[in-house]
Amino acid sequence: MKVAYFDCPSGAAGDMILGALLDAGVPFDALRAELAKLPLEGWTLTAHEVHRGAFRAIKAEVEIDPRAHPHHRTLGDILRIIGAAALDARVKADATRIFTRLAEAEARVHGTTVEAVHFHDVGAVDAIVDITGSVAGLRLLGVEAVHISALPIGGGMAGGPHGKIPVPGPGTAELLKGVPLVDTGVRAELVTPTGAAILTTLAASAGAMPAMTVRAIGYGAGTMELATPNVLRCFVGETAGGPGIQESIVQVETTIDDMSPQLYEPLMERLFEAGAVDVFLTPVIMKRSRPGVVLTALCPPDRLPEVSRALFEESSTIGVRYAERRRAILPREIVTLPTAYGRLPFKVSRLEGRIVTVTPEFAEVVRIARERGLPVREVLDQARADGRRALDR
Repeated sequence: MKVAYFDCPSGAAGDMILGALLDAGVPFDALRAELAKLPLEGWTLTAHEVHRGAFRAIKAEVEIDPRAHPHHRTLGDILRIIGAAALDARVKADATRIFTRLAEAEARVHGTTVEAVHFHDVGAVDAIVDITGSVAGLRLLGVEAVHISALPIGGGMAGGPHGKIPVPGPGTAELLKGVPLVDTGVRAELVTPTGAAILTTLAASAGAMPAMTVRAIGYGAGTMELATPNVLRCFVGETAGGPGIQESIVQVETTIDDMSPQLYEPLMERLFEAGAVDVFLTPVIMKRSRPGVVLTALCPPDRLPEVSRALFEESSTIGVRYAERRRAILPREIVTLPTAYGRLPFKVSRLEGRIVTVTPEFAEVVRIARERGLPVREVLDQARADGRRALDR
């Protein structure tokens, strides 16, 4: 599988992602031809080589004529522009997902609705080109899965339309939830809302680089001059093994025969809080024919200490065993989709770019079934069918 890994020691912005993709092998003329399919006037894309510290990198810039654009655009306006473009269906779908997440983040932090969020004039055009160009660039490279490093959180204050705000801005902070962050000590806005939306929406994993054979490395330059080189690196290559994303996982186990069954539920909850991605129980027969339970937890390697601590503190075990395993997983994401019961969160997974599962959040399905006096199975089937139709559109 062909993958891209974005290493972001100095942050991420839309122009940095575009520059890195161009430097990694995306033909500039091909990218510009794809972007020309957008029904959008009054802008041009340029790219040139610059130096940031000791690094050479590509600086991508979107030059905009503000007279050619309205004062603001809503999410609906932008999605209509993307929908009307003669672009590949996957490019349009990914660009739509990114913009929708961006609008949902802004709506949440400002206490408004997605429909009421405004993308202002030049910034909206810049974001349309950066987001659509990034997705189209990945498609031109044949990338099937995206991975990202931990992101630097930045700091200090930045100017905004409503005055100074702390870095990261509230919308960016919302987008960065669930992604590993690091404080590099730089007091500046290192991750922009557009950069955060692109990377966190497309990323199948965040953290260490997956095992991959690197074929190309691209450097995209940021605008600011920082104490460290302001560049983003994009590694492009192939992962070994079959379909899906290959990664390491730790399998932690312990065998218990002297604990009240009532304690397993809080124990499992604690394990998930500690970072386990899955927990399950297997009944076994132990020495002296005593019935027991093998408790298995799967977790990322860096969460092993917390998971082990949870087992020692919440169960009667006095020892755990663990081993590293390799696994293949499908890229998945949480997407909010319209249904007959309103907008619901769905887990969507893909195999080589093709959608294979569309599953509504089960807790929401149960809630709706109870509120409306309907069978859970009926709500689940209806919601799944509605979600699939929404994605197909």
